[in-house]
Amino acid sequence: MSNLLQPHGGKLIKRSLDGEELIEERKKAEKLLKVYMTTRERDDLIMMGIGAFSPLRGFMGKADWQGVCDEMKMANGIFWPIPITLSASEEKTSRFKEGQEVALVDVENNELMGSMVVQEKYSIDKVYECKQIFKTDDIEHPGVAKVMAQGEVNLAGPVKVFSEGEYPERFKGFYATPEETRKLFEERRWRTIAALQLRNPMHRSHEYIAKIALEVSDGLFIHQLIGKLKVGDIPAEVRVRCVDVLVEHYFTKDRVIHKGYPLEMRYAGPREALLHAIFRQNYGASHLIVGRDHAGVGEYYGPFEAQEIFDQIPSGALAIKPLKIDWTFYCYKCQAMASPKTCPHGKDDHLILSGTKLRKMLSEGEKPPVEFSRPEVLEILVNYYQHLEEKVESKMHKFVEGKM
Repeated sequence: MSNLLQPHGGKLIKRSLDGEELIEERKKAEKLLKVYMTTRERDDLIMMGIGAFSPLRGFMGKADWQGVCDEMKMANGIFWPIPITLSASEEKTSRFKEGQEVALVDVENNELMGSMVVQEKYSIDKVYECKQIFKTDDIEHPGVAKVMAQGEVNLAGPVKVFSEGEYPERFKGFYATPEETRKLFEERRWRTIAALQLRNPMHRSHEYIAKIALEVSDGLFIHQLIGKLKVGDIPAEVRVRCVDVLVEHYFTKDRVIHKGYPLEMRYAGPREALLHAIFRQNYGASHLIVGRDHAGVGEYYGPFEAQEIFDQIPSGALAIKPLKIDWTFYCYKCQAMASPKTCPHGKDDHLILSGTKLRKMLSEGEKPPVEFSRPEVLEILVNYYQHLEEKVESKMHKFVEGKM
């Protein structure tokens, strides 16, 4: 009997195929009409394939889309905060009939990723979705831009997943499925597991809140996003190295598991925090660490809206619980990391840490202070930005030479 929380909806629903079934279905799909998926849709498909989006069996129909937008629940009553949909142009979908099977292809790599039986074709109000999910229809918001760029028609139906894309090969030993992490947690006999969502290298604030979580949990699950990010974000390979070196030198190793997951950020703030909670529950975590501006971007959300939303959803909607942690900073007078709950000193004594600020300093050639991050982490980041600058200079030199 497992000591871990049950997956969302009661059990893991994997849509990936293997063995003879995979071979046969792939052969069949090669002859089907193709739907080209965006990177976001591709990653959503992979998450369904590995069971991370349990209990979803496919892309959502209109009733599910409407229920998720309006009340954060699907037509069957199961809680879900963000629509998981597949779109295509009206011209393309006019060739599809309901009940027809189509091939799902990754537009970025032209890779056959799966198939879907088209049970429904429907149009949506994109502006309405954006206002409900992102709380804005500002096209400058990266999540809004993605929705507004969707095709005119959504396709819904159950999927079969043939491939987990490039992730397992690129991140061998790092990428993990819910089945794999649950096995790791059970082998260590962990009952309470705090998941830390990451899309930036770990600075001292991340380290601090991770260690707070470790004080009250059996284990820490550092779960790093390896899907596509926005322009200017640090590549996953660099972030993985930063976290690995930090764990190696500053954490008790048998109490930390560091893995990655293949999803694209939506930057939906509060609603995305809930989605993060759902799939962390599927991965086996009992708690999700929710700090300041979780899954936010720009100034679209209040600093603690992602914490507050957990108190606004119906009781029992989620089994996983939030581990809410206040805004943290380095205090020069305390000579330590602190928060408003623990530090009596004023703003002039505080160094505010953030991934955005760290990236800005590094990209401008400014070396962050030692209080910002550990020296081993800063060394990796400084080297990355130096090489990035050298590449840009090399390209500019070639461009100038070509113009002469």
